[in-house]
Amino acid sequence: MALISAWPLVSPVFFFLRCFSSSTASSEGSVFQFDIEGSSAVSTQEATVIRGQQQAVATGSWVPFAEGCQEGFYRTSSGKCSPCNCNGNANRCLDGSGICVNCQRNTTGQHCEQCPDGFIGDVVRGVPTFCQPCPCPLPELANFAVSCHRKSGSVRCVCKENYAGPNCERCAPGYYGNPLLIGSTCKKCDCNGNSDPNLIFEDCDEVTGQCRNCLHHTSGFKCERCAPGYYGDARLAKNCTACNCGGRMCDSQTGECLADSPEVSTDTDCPTISCDKCIWDLTDDIRLSVLTIDESKSTLLSISTGVAAQRRLNDLNITATHLQEAMSKKKNHAMLWTIQVDDAADEMNDLRREAETLDEQGNEASSKGRLVQKETTEINNRASQLVQQLNDIRDNIEEISSKSKYYAIQQELSPEEIAQKLSMAEEMLKEIKHRKPFTNQRQLADEEENAAEELLQQIEAFHEKYNDTRSLVTDVLEQLSEQDVKLSDLEEALGEALDYVTQTEDINRENTARLQRQEKQHEKTKEQMDEVNSILFSATTILEGPQKVNSELSEVIKNASGFYAEIDGAKKELQEKIANLSLFDDDLVEKAMHHAQNLRRLSDELDGNLYGVDSNGLVQRAINASNVYENIAGYIEEANEVALLALNTTNRVKDAAVGIDTQVIYHKGKSEELLIRAMQLQRTAHDSSGYTIADTSWQVNGSFARMNALRSQLMRAIAKMQSAETVEARERLEQAQLKTAEAVSATTTVTQATTPMDENVRLWSQNLQDFQQNSEAFDSAVHSAGDAVKKLTEVFPQLLDKMRRVEQKAPANNISSSIQRIRELIAQTRSVASKVQVSMMFEGQSAVEVNPKINVEELKSFTSMSLYIKLHKENPQLAASPDRFILYLGNKNAKHYIGLAIKNDNLVYIYNLGSQDVEIPLDAKPVSTWPSHFSIIKIERIGRHGKMFLTVPSLSSTAEEKFIKKGEVLGPGSLLNLEPENAVFYVGGVPPGFKLPPSLNLPGFIGCLELATLNDDVISLYNFKHVYNIDTTTSPPCARDKLAFTQSRAVSYFFDGSGYALARNIERRGKFSQVTRFDIEVRTPTDNGLILLMINGSMFFSLEMHNGFLYLRYDFGFSNGPILLEDSMKKARINDAKFHEISIIYHNSKKMILVVDRRHIKSVDNERTAMPFTDIYIGGAPADILHSSISSHLAGSIGFKGCMKGFQFQKKDFNLLEESGTLGISYGCPEDSLMSRNAYFNGESFIASSQKVSLFTEFEGGFNFRTLQPSGLLFYYSEGSDVLSISMERGAVVLNASGTKIQSPDRNYNDGKTHFIITSVTPERYELTVDDKKQSKKNPAKDRAGKSPDSIKKFYFGGSPLRTQQANFTGCISNAYFTRLDQEVEVEDFQKYFEKVQASLYGCPVESPPVALIHKKGKNSSKAKGNRNKKVGRDKDKISQPSSGLKKLYQVNLQREPQCHLSMNPKATEHAYQFGGTANSRQEFDHIPKDFSQRAQFSISLKTHSSHGMICYISDQKETNFMALFVAHGRLIFMFNAGHQKIRIKSQEKYNDGLWHNVIFIRGKNIGRLIIDGLRVLEESFDGNANSWQVTEPLYIGGVAPGKAVKNIQINSVYSFSGCLSNLQLNGRSLTSASQTFSVTPCFEGPSEAGTYFSSEGGYVVLDESFSLGLKFEVVFEIRPRSSSGILLHGHSVNGEYLNMHMRNGQVTVKLNNGIRDFSTSVTLKQSLCDGRWHRIAVIRDANVVQLDVDSEVNHVVGPLNPKATDHREPVFIGGVPESLLTSSLTTRNSFIGCIRNFMIDEKPVSFSKAALVSGAVSINTCPAA
Repeated sequence: MALISAWPLVSPVFFFLRCFSSSTASSEGSVFQFDIEGSSAVSTQEATVIRGQQQAVATGSWVPFAEGCQEGFYRTSSGKCSPCNCNGNANRCLDGSGICVNCQRNTTGQHCEQCPDGFIGDVVRGVPTFCQPCPCPLPELANFAVSCHRKSGSVRCVCKENYAGPNCERCAPGYYGNPLLIGSTCKKCDCNGNSDPNLIFEDCDEVTGQCRNCLHHTSGFKCERCAPGYYGDARLAKNCTACNCGGRMCDSQTGECLADSPEVSTDTDCPTISCDKCIWDLTDDIRLSVLTIDESKSTLLSISTGVAAQRRLNDLNITATHLQEAMSKKKNHAMLWTIQVDDAADEMNDLRREAETLDEQGNEASSKGRLVQKETTEINNRASQLVQQLNDIRDNIEEISSKSKYYAIQQELSPEEIAQKLSMAEEMLKEIKHRKPFTNQRQLADEEENAAEELLQQIEAFHEKYNDTRSLVTDVLEQLSEQDVKLSDLEEALGEALDYVTQTEDINRENTARLQRQEKQHEKTKEQMDEVNSILFSATTILEGPQKVNSELSEVIKNASGFYAEIDGAKKELQEKIANLSLFDDDLVEKAMHHAQNLRRLSDELDGNLYGVDSNGLVQRAINASNVYENIAGYIEEANEVALLALNTTNRVKDAAVGIDTQVIYHKGKSEELLIRAMQLQRTAHDSSGYTIADTSWQVNGSFARMNALRSQLMRAIAKMQSAETVEARERLEQAQLKTAEAVSATTTVTQATTPMDENVRLWSQNLQDFQQNSEAFDSAVHSAGDAVKKLTEVFPQLLDKMRRVEQKAPANNISSSIQRIRELIAQTRSVASKVQVSMMFEGQSAVEVNPKINVEELKSFTSMSLYIKLHKENPQLAASPDRFILYLGNKNAKHYIGLAIKNDNLVYIYNLGSQDVEIPLDAKPVSTWPSHFSIIKIERIGRHGKMFLTVPSLSSTAEEKFIKKGEVLGPGSLLNLEPENAVFYVGGVPPGFKLPPSLNLPGFIGCLELATLNDDVISLYNFKHVYNIDTTTSPPCARDKLAFTQSRAVSYFFDGSGYALARNIERRGKFSQVTRFDIEVRTPTDNGLILLMINGSMFFSLEMHNGFLYLRYDFGFSNGPILLEDSMKKARINDAKFHEISIIYHNSKKMILVVDRRHIKSVDNERTAMPFTDIYIGGAPADILHSSISSHLAGSIGFKGCMKGFQFQKKDFNLLEESGTLGISYGCPEDSLMSRNAYFNGESFIASSQKVSLFTEFEGGFNFRTLQPSGLLFYYSEGSDVLSISMERGAVVLNASGTKIQSPDRNYNDGKTHFIITSVTPERYELTVDDKKQSKKNPAKDRAGKSPDSIKKFYFGGSPLRTQQANFTGCISNAYFTRLDQEVEVEDFQKYFEKVQASLYGCPVESPPVALIHKKGKNSSKAKGNRNKKVGRDKDKISQPSSGLKKLYQVNLQREPQCHLSMNPKATEHAYQFGGTANSRQEFDHIPKDFSQRAQFSISLKTHSSHGMICYISDQKETNFMALFVAHGRLIFMFNAGHQKIRIKSQEKYNDGLWHNVIFIRGKNIGRLIIDGLRVLEESFDGNANSWQVTEPLYIGGVAPGKAVKNIQINSVYSFSGCLSNLQLNGRSLTSASQTFSVTPCFEGPSEAGTYFSSEGGYVVLDESFSLGLKFEVVFEIRPRSSSGILLHGHSVNGEYLNMHMRNGQVTVKLNNGIRDFSTSVTLKQSLCDGRWHRIAVIRDANVVQLDVDSEVNHVVGPLNPKATDHREPVFIGGVPESLLTSSLTTRNSFIGCIRNFMIDEKPVSFSKAALVSGAVSINTCPAA
């Protein structure tokens, strides 16, 4: 009886024993084999029988077929019996295959190795990790998951349709219930259809199911009855109607009015109550009470039961979490030990192989190492098993403990009974413990522990030897590298010496022959000397006349100098007149505005006449092609006004120049008279000479030479008067006059072109008022549109050139801004013209020269073009001569081109890559069989491979005929090298005089053509340069047939990133109401883009795509500012080139809901405020809006590129092309524009795909690349140990195929330009071609030939996750192709690659390198280290050109890591830099021109709020000679010396107003000038000597080095300038490549906050000596990263000890070396460190103990104790560290990118502004907030 009562406590003990024995069975065999789930059991007896059978039937023995194999074995195909491999989960398996039968323990699979759906576990590792029901939320009892898996240490559930939450613990939206309550399920909300229909799910309480918002005048738990005061059927008829009882109640079903008061009897005082009224009232009350009681009862029951279940679940979850963490730690330690031992063994093997030739004892050490490795691996495996078993035991013990408490409570046992039963259980445990299997296991464990300790000691000894050897490897490698460089230099020097020797020998031979000739001539000369001496005496008298002429000429020169001084004196007056060029003529402006208003009014009348007439959209599309002039006419008038103004001003200046010309002509005449007199004197001297002509020729020639010298001197004086330097007035007047005349001519041309347009508007209005679906009016409109576009487009290039010239000479900003505005409008016009989807008619003699906007560099390796074609077969000319020319794109010299023609009744694609033509005839579909409607042609070229497609659609169905033909170049060429200045694009024909290549020299096309795309860009015939013989009145465009393939075009709109749609007054289609919604479908491959934007003053609403996910931000005037709603959980990626339906629902004016593909993404509540907007921008917005006050709230200012359709407001459709504000979009969705042919890699990224082909047998592939980095892995592929890779090594391209290397001869491929690689592998040779330069080697592995691929292999672009010798690539790869077995040769679409790691598939932010780097030469160039502040090589004769430093940062503003919320580079002003924060923030430039002392002209733009600061400073070493521009008391001061005199020019106004100002300061030969904003001109003259004024580099910008400028400038202005500087120019050339940078960052836009910002360009802060990191310290600071990796803190001592804190992929690590060895600790947060928020980090060290605290996560490590450790005061680096101080063991070497604030060491604040050094792009005290 006692045993029975004790059984509830003993049972868990046996449960534990069974678990323990099962877990140990894998190593020693087991007596207890059973199934926990109860599905099957194998008893001890059965296990014994099985072991006996295994002994009786040995593995692999032969058994007769009649007998069969024993249970647990199966017969192989050879007849042997082999054991079943069922992981202990089945006893039977099928003969022949070994497939297991009847898998137990909830397992499945051929070998019972998998868990079925709804279960989780590890079948192979066995109990207790076998398959168990998913805990979603409770195993078995409440499991609502389809499946589950384990990720990051926790279980993730895939819930059924009705459930949601990480563990399916709650109901999904639209369902109610309590999944945590056993027996409860989630049911669909039932509100009888009376809830809000605009919501996606019915709104009810998620636990009780009570409906929340009943509509249609209903009420009740499920909205099942009419509300009080209404009657009817709320369930079916849904006709609840208001009671018509004068305010009294009525029956809820019949509507019968109920009496509201009882009737009073006249006989008695008691009222007479109606029984009917009582019954009805009682019935209603009872019914309501019953419902209320039932609801309350169910609620109370669910609450009471749920609380108990919840409490128990919480206990179980807490226990499971603790166990999971403990298991994870143990597992991590075991894995770490295994990895460390494996790494140590690998490195020891490498060292042994290297030491074999040096030490004979290496063989013995190698064998010991291998033995240690093997034994260690075995021990680690057994240790891992043991740890796992111990953890399982601990879990079971804890479970027994919890169950024992539970059973005690359940059985209501007293404490005495519990103690009695526990003592019985302990006795049982003691008895079990003394059994033999347990004692044996304990003994074995002790022996293994002792052996493990011995092995660990041996490993530590070997590790010390390994460390000593490894420390020597770096020195050896460095010495070898230095010797290699020296040998290379020596080889170059020897080659140069050999050349010099050869040249010297040749020169010696020539000198010998020349010496002999000179000796002979010397003898002759000696004889003639005597004769010459006699002649000289007579020449003296003859020269007296020319001497008089010389004196007269000197007088003339003196007079000319006086006139020149007068001209220089008039210079100031001329400058004032030139300054008046910026004034506008008010009358002309008023006239232009009046004319523009008239044109606008006429255009509006035309739009009104056309409204409602256009039934099929054809007319509207034609008119859209012509409406371009309306947006531009007003701005052309502005050009006219500017040109007239320039003409008037030039005429006024010309009057002043006439006087100068008169003086010049007068002095020129006087000089010519003197010249005539000199010639007369010459003739007189000739006649009076008594000598013969032969005797006096020498004297006359000498006089003539003297006279010519005087004449040249005179002409120089005249030329000096007629011409001047750039700053002089004469040249400026002449150029201004010339450019003004050109501008007037261009304006006249524009006026002539626009005058007929005014008439055309009136004609269109008259012709189309009575338009009745008639094609004549349509044709007339299209013809007029063609004429207008033709005339405008002919004028635009000329106007653009004229404006550019005028702009270069314009002295004021207002003219430049007007011209810039015109240029922007012309660019918009080009964009609109390129999207005009109207065909052109060609009659055989006509032609169009198209103006494609694509860069010819993008056409080199890959060219793709599509167009529509329709033949006019009824034309008799076509019948007489059927062969016709279609198009030509190529150079004017007929080399390197592609073309299309009709030859021999076939469509022929022709291309030439420099050698011979490739013709691809499409003979499968003769031209004569083509239909009479439009067909589609697409031609492609990838390298040397060409392809042509023809699609012939059907008018009656969606069926299409498709034809393909391929070809390739047999020669070496693979690039289409088009010259930008000589490339032409002719369609339909060519102009007279142009010579086509013979293969295309055919008559012009007859029919209609319409261009579609060129590569990724949409193009049109209406974006032309010139047209020839095209008359739209006689040759109207062909109307578009409504074909099958055009239907999809009509529902989609294509945005190219520059255009946008504007829907004005959207409430005309629907009203803002209680539920407001917007719907749109988008399709794009890009990362970023603006989708929707609404603005009203400072209020806005923007929906953007940000890193591929939606980003919604809005502000309707809320008191707390803008609200952000983004897809932070990454639920819906948008940029996968598929259509996605986006819905935005604004509910009750207080809740914003974001839905993608009908899936709820996120919602947020705000203050109840209605939407205050009327207009909406779609796909983009004008630049002035994107850069307005809302720009700081936008994630970016990039327009959308891709396709959109189905835009709806309140479920009402909008035709975006019919909206008047739409600009630059077109119909259709070109598939080519949605491909991702480009990929950008950042050095840590790669992409991967696979193909079923071996690259080592027969293979060809190619791709483009661009980079500025000299090294990086471009392509990687492996088959076993064979590797095929393409990489960059020191600027060269290297192909490595199984150890065979081919390297390009050139080493300059990291120049930022596009280069093309082709790799070819054949059984005979390996070939590498870079930009058509081929290198090849024999294939040594010919035995691979003929092998077929047996599996799909992976390949990588941009890098590899595997360990390779090369670092990952930084740059762009595009237009890649392969020869595959499973598809044709075509460009790879990177969007389809299944693995993409940190790669951007759109855009290429690689910049051009600085000229200083391109031209850098010298033997040490290959030794350049990675120091960011190292000076670049320079050419002292040249000014530095733009560098890749901080240049064009605005182009990569939106570049960011996928896991980071903030972009890596915040928004910044182009070419502008922020100075300040430290006293010596500055840039240093080492390049100054040679003529700097003669002429120094600086121009710079500045913006500041500071009253003092240095802007520019340069001096000699002693600072005797200097020049400076600085701010003092808000005023600008230009100061320099002239000898011992200091010239000081000071502005009267203050310019520290926070606005941009343009400043020019000039030091001339004898004058100094300060010009501010082109209006204020201050100058001062001085007597100077240029030769005595010399300065030396460097040139300081923004500040000076410590100690500089104090001698000459007041101390307040010596400190750094606090503000932004941009557009620095010296003598007209830009200075952007600084040699050194100190605390300078880009000039950021948008909000900022306190903190120190570390830019992506790199930099660091070195703390002063008062702060150091010793043996005991505490460091606390906050960070907000913009990159997931980077160095945060570094300290390094001379003896090799260091402390380093860094981030690596979001994990924070502290790593130390205390002189003994390295040790480290890490913390990884559950949320991302890169989430845009501030995070607190603390590091505490006490000797050998280090603790790391990141937010609330803590970890620590205990390192070895160093008894000799001492404190060292070494520098502390923040945010980065020089490359030379980093150790090879660190996992990241990148600088930190982001903000740091509140930095404290030992509770003392650290001020970075007082740091010992701030190097690189670091902004102190200012941190961008967005």
